[in-house]
Formats: sequence, C-alpha cells, structure tokens
Amino acid sequence: MKIQFFGAAGEVTGSRHSVQASIGGRNRRFMVDYGMFQGGHEASLKNLEPLPFSPKEIDFIVLTHAHIDHSGLLPRLCAQGFTGPIYCTSATFELLKILLPDSAHLQFADVERAERKQKAGKWRGEIPVALYSREEVEMTLNQFEVLEYGQVAEPCAGIDLEFRNAGHILGSAIAILNIQETDSRNKRCVFSGDIGMKGRVLMPDPDVISQADVLLIESTYGDRLHRSLQETETELVEVISSTMRGHGNVVIPAFAVGRTQEVLFLLIDLVRKGLLPHLSIWVDSPMATAATHLTHHFFSQLDRESQATFEWFKNHPEAVALRFIADVEESKSLNKIKGGAIIISASGMCDAGRIVHHLANNLPYAQNAILITGFQAYGSLGRRLVDKVPMVRLFGEEVIVKASIHTIGGLSAHADKAGLLDWLRGFKKAPQSVFVVHGEPKAANAFATDIRDQLGWNHVQIPERLHSYDC
Repeated sequence: MKIQFFGAAGEVTGSRHSVQASIGGRNRRFMVDYGMFQGGHEASLKNLEPLPFSPKEIDFIVLTHAHIDHSGLLPRLCAQGFTGPIYCTSATFELLKILLPDSAHLQFADVERAERKQKAGKWRGEIPVALYSREEVEMTLNQFEVLEYGQVAEPCAGIDLEFRNAGHILGSAIAILNIQETDSRNKRCVFSGDIGMKGRVLMPDPDVISQADVLLIESTYGDRLHRSLQETETELVEVISSTMRGHGNVVIPAFAVGRTQEVLFLLIDLVRKGLLPHLSIWVDSPMATAATHLTHHFFSQLDRESQATFEWFKNHPEAVALRFIADVEESKSLNKIKGGAIIISASGMCDAGRIVHHLANNLPYAQNAILITGFQAYGSLGRRLVDKVPMVRLFGEEVIVKASIHTIGGLSAHADKAGLLDWLRGFKKAPQSVFVVHGEPKAANAFATDIRDQLGWNHVQIPERLHSYDC
C-alpha cells in the first residue's frame, strides 16, 4: 500500500492524501479529503496544480469534515473527471451545501472586483482565477454518500469505511478504513482529520480509537498548549469591556462554520453569568447565519452545557441584541457604527468576504479591537495582523493598523499538544506507521519528537508534499 501526500504536509491547509492498494488483484486508489490551500499567492498556485494521474482513476473519496481546507477543491476535481462517490457524515453534507456554493461565489466576486479595478487602473498584480463555478458545485453535491457515525460502508470490495466523531466541528469525523490487500493481512488505516479539544464548548470530546496499523495524525497546534476556557473567558471580558468603555467596536473574524457558533455561545454565556452587560452583536456572514441555523437542526450533537446555554437565551432573548445580517446593503450600513458593536464576520483568516470591509473600516481607529479567534495560515491577512504589521493592503489601498489586535487562543477547534498526545494514548499499541500531517514545520517536528519521546513510538515521520510512502 502506498500513501501520497498532495497537501497538509509541512503546512496546515490543502489536506488531500492518495492511497493506492492492490485488492483482489486490482489496483485501487482513493483519496482522503480534497481541500483548498489557503494563505496568499503561493497557495493560489498550488490550487491550480494538476494531479499526476487522471481523476478518473480515483475510485472514491473520504471526506473527514466540511472546512474548505479539507473540502474546497472537490468541485474542481469532479469537473476534471472524477465521477465516483464522496463519503461524509450527514452534518458535513448539510454544511457543504452552504460552504461550497459560497466558495464559488467568493471566487467569482474576487475575479469581478479585480477586473473592475484593473480597468480603473487601481489593481496591481495578476487577476485571480476562479477554480470552479456554482454549476460545478451543484454537480459535485450529487456525488455524495452519507454515513452516520458508527455505520460501516464498503466503498469497494475489500475496503470497509467507518466514521467516528472527531469533536472538531459539526459532522467532523475520524475515518477508519480496513483494507484487505492482495496476499496480505488486513490493514487498519486511521485518518484523524482534525481532532477537537476535550472539554471545549459546543462539541463532544473526540472518540477514542484503540487500534491502527497506519495512522495519519494532525499537528496544527502540536508545539503549544491552549489557554484554558476560564482564561479565555477572562480575556474576552477584559477586551470587550475596555473596548465598549472606550466607545469602540469589536471586530471578530471567525470561520463561519464552528467558530462563529462557539463565539456566540461564549458571549451569550458570559452575559448569562453576569460577566458581560447587554451586548449588541451583528453576525455578518450569510454562510455563518445558515451554519448557525443548521447547528440548531443538529442540536442533539452539541454538548449538554451548550444546549443549556442556548435554551437559556431562547427564554431570555432580551439579554443580547443578536442580529443576523442578510444583504449587502445592510452589511455596508455597519460601517456607519462608530462604537458599541460586536461584529462577527467571515472569513476566519481575513482573506475574503465581508470581514475585509469591516477591517478596512475599523483598523485605522485606536478605540477599536480586533479579536483573532482561530488559526491564521502563513501568508494570510489574519497572520499579518497577528504578527503586528503597521500597515495592510486592502482593496488595492494601504490601511494603517491602529486598532488593538488580540489573539484568543483558547477558542481553537483543534486539540493542542497535550490534547493530541492524550488522544494518541488511547491506542493500545503503537501503529506500524505514523504520519504527522496538517502542521507547519515547527509544530509538526515538535509534535513528532514528543510522540517518540513521550509515547515511545518509533515509526513516526513527517511526510513531504508530493512524496509517496510504502505502508
């Protein structure tokens, strides 16, 4: 069996892994995830790279969850000739109905905006490329096969697939594939996807997996520890309270799926506890609005504390003035608010969507605060803000950064180093092959070292992008 890594190898985004095996005398190939690279010009070039084999050779795809860095290039692959089934959980499929059309819309909007500015002489550099159309998204959605947690499917003879809860976002899954190779014993391959943090808000703890021959484990935060939830709440209270006292706005770039709902839960819960006063919150992201409604649909998949807090808010709607912004004109009107607003908007890495407009209007003023609530890939606008750059370029113009920038690390949907190691301790013995993926080099290397030193696992490697490995 061979695994080839086409993304999330030595970096966080672009998750896509190809698995080849001889089964019943036939060569089979499947992919686990087919995500988009995110974070600047280099990522855009990688998204345009063709596979070294025909998409028609892929028998099926396993999708661990809906985030665009795991799912975002599926429509492009299908348009290029992949016609097989794509397996995911029901919640993931419902989220994809929101995320993928929005991704197509944003790409075309970026192209149209760049072309307009180029004609006006206000655009520098290359015009972006739309990777797929809304019509190609609709065609792709017809290829999905839904599996519930614990249900076992047979994508093709000799391969069994099961999803377990990863506790990362709604519908997120650990993929377990049992592969019966020709003239070989059964191999159990576990793909962690993105592993959630124990005891975090909204999501249940990730399921423990006890056995694997081959393991791919994420390492997004493999070199650090998150702040505790209590520390996170304290920081949120301090930043929001001081900003409101200073008559400023709080702008929160947040991933539309998962992070927006977590932030809403925390803010409502802090009001419920009396730690924050009445708040005026605007959620300015059609996708986040749809994802929030979908979260209510899958209410039973949330943890008990989150269910209780949302039930309290349902009975006390006056405690928080919560508004979901629908159209563009309403979104633009938020720019007239000079203080007292909490604006939550996507994208989470600040590279596209309505958040860019809100940053352009709020960054130049010292009374405002920007709360960074999630991972910021190298090259992204969010990463530059975290790195405290004095100036950013937005819509072809230089914007000075005077607003305070705060990184709220405790909200991560990913397990930290301790959380990942704790999850790995659930295995009864070391897998024969362990690949550390989905982490920047510093995090992946540190985590691989900890796996060897703390768990005593010897067969641990950090794969290189485009390289193949025998398992």
